[in-house]
Amino acid sequence: MKRIGVLTSGGDTPGMNCAIRSVFKTGVAMGMQVMGIYHGYRGLIEGRVDYLTHEAVENKMHK
Repeated sequence: MKRIGVLTSGGDTPGMNCAIRSVFKTGVAMGMQVMGIYHGYRGLIEGRVDYLTHEAVENKMHK
């Protein structure tokens, strides 16, 4: 199965949650596993990576 990672490199930005949700939904629709990389580039280097779930993405949208 193909995987795709989502990484943001800065602070909060208007529309970022919607963009992440769109990447997640598109990736899932294309049969991919979507991974979130937490804490920017440092998280990538330190392995702070986890699979995103529908619940995690939806909960983030409503907070």
